Amino acid sequence: MKMENILIEKQENIAIVTINRPEKLNALNKATIQELHEGFKSLNEDKSVKVIIVTGSGEKAFVAGADISEFANFSVENGGLLAAKGQEILFDYVQNLSTPVIAAVNGFALGGGLELAMACHFRVASDNAKMGLPEVTLGVIPGYGGTQRLPQLVGKGRAMEMIMSAAMIDAETAKNYGLVNHVVPQAELLEFTKGIATKITKNSSVAIAKAIEAVNANYEDGVNGYETEIKNFGACFGTEDFKEGTTAFLEKRKAVFPGK
Repeated sequence: MKMENILIEKQENIAIVTINRPEKLNALNKATIQELHEGFKSLNEDKSVKVIIVTGSGEKAFVAGADISEFANFSVENGGLLAAKGQEILFDYVQNLSTPVIAAVNGFALGGGLELAMACHFRVASDNAKMGLPEVTLGVIPGYGGTQRLPQLVGKGRAMEMIMSAAMIDAETAKNYGLVNHVVPQAELLEFTKGIATKITKNSSVAIAKAIEAVNANYEDGVNGYETEIKNFGACFGTEDFKEGTTAFLEKRKAVFPGK
């Protein structure tokens, strides 16, 4: 698939996905959502890629929201289908990806942009970042998981206030809320995030994938996260990574994980 709205760059075991629609402040339209799905799918299947970083082109915006012009005239049925497909192919897909995904939030992360950042496994923000869910100003609600993931990250009361007021918060407030893990100067954002990613690449990719699944299980209705943890913990004992990790520990050397 030819990519017209995103850029993908690989640096050793790290892939950087850049949403590249600067003239639209990197707004998510259907084509961009589909390209992101294809890009994440391809990178997840590439065993040389241990971590994915997603960011926006330029310094103004990570993603300034959804492309409103695409759905302004939608019917009730079309609106529901838009949310369902978007959640399936991108937002839920990213959350459940076995390869770690870090959002490097530069500038505005609004509406669908904040929802994409929240779907990632964790977030790093530039000091000029602004985040919010302004959908109620358009007479609609967040439809790409925002009403579910925001309370999980910041708590029900803060999420209710952010959604109902449609107010933006700055990067430091987002950090205090637990919405982002780190805040760094704009010029240092990618290098700082790559530093975290590099630490992750040195660990067992098999174990990390099992950990992602176990953590996510805690937020799934009808799923016992403890049982998922027990199952995945046991499964690790049958991997080559476990054998290498324990052998390296006993031999007092650094492990070189095969990723199997």
